[in-house]
Amino acid sequence: MELTQLGSSGLKVSPLALGCMTYGVAAAGVQPWALDEAASRPLLRAALEAGINFFDTANMYSAGTSEEIVGRAIKDFANRQEIVIATKVFIPMPGRRNAGGLSRKEIIYEAECSLRRLGTDYIDLYQLHRLDPKTPIEETLEALDHLVRSGKVLYLGASSCYAWQFCEALHLAGEHGWSKFVSMQNHLNLIYREEEREMLPLCKTRGIGVIPWSPLARGKLSRPWSEEATTDRERKDRMINPIYGRTRAADKSVVENLTRVAARLGVPQAQVALAWVIQKPEITAPIIGVSKMQHLTDAISALSLKLDHDTIAELEAPYVPHPVSGIY
Repeated sequence: MELTQLGSSGLKVSPLALGCMTYGVAAAGVQPWALDEAASRPLLRAALEAGINFFDTANMYSAGTSEEIVGRAIKDFANRQEIVIATKVFIPMPGRRNAGGLSRKEIIYEAECSLRRLGTDYIDLYQLHRLDPKTPIEETLEALDHLVRSGKVLYLGASSCYAWQFCEALHLAGEHGWSKFVSMQNHLNLIYREEEREMLPLCKTRGIGVIPWSPLARGKLSRPWSEEATTDRERKDRMINPIYGRTRAADKSVVENLTRVAARLGVPQAQVALAWVIQKPEITAPIIGVSKMQHLTDAISALSLKLDHDTIAELEAPYVPHPVSGIY
């Protein structure tokens, strides 16, 4: 698997990032559908053997146990210098007062906790999980710059926010000489394309790598449309309804259209949906969730599935504007 540059930075990553929210101790946090360590390790190892070097987790995934599982797997199965570990900060960790947000105190403390759980001396890509309206953005940016200058963080990234907010953060970092963001992890898939309006053009103009989350819309794009939950995650994931529950009729048309296109091409739906994301010129690497080996196979196959202009237009035709979602 050939590596690619993360935006205009010098960091080289695989064209797929493995999303590690899937892995953790389910009882420890808010991901009751997570796979435990015994079930996670074969999938993590298979991803490494397939050439994926980019692993995305967060401090709050299963209350930190995702970071622990990922850190141990990388130590056992890989050369740390060849791996890019991305983690995040903002969402409160359970069981601790004064938790959450992006104050200097919280950022410095949670970075140290993530380093300890991951079992590493540095974090390759440290990301703001969301922006904090209660903390001045200057305080947040200065704290992130401190982590970079200390060598504990190498690169900075942000996640879902409004384009104007990200633009302001980029401007302020430049104005003060602070370390700048090199990536944006945003919400993008065939069901939700609002990022095409402002965020993607901004990232292209500023040389920001784009690593979208949920490229298969929490699995909704990987199978024929169903009004009922068909997987354990669909039944237990509390974020599915807030993100996808308001536009069901429009989403149904997109999924049914995708099903027809995939059948005509003779490939699984997931491959087509991922190929659509991968082929967008602004995209560096979609973040894929893998709870079964077939998920990894489909994602790798999507890298070589080339959709022509007419097929892309056909896939996009049923889309209608959506309310903004994924920004807390």
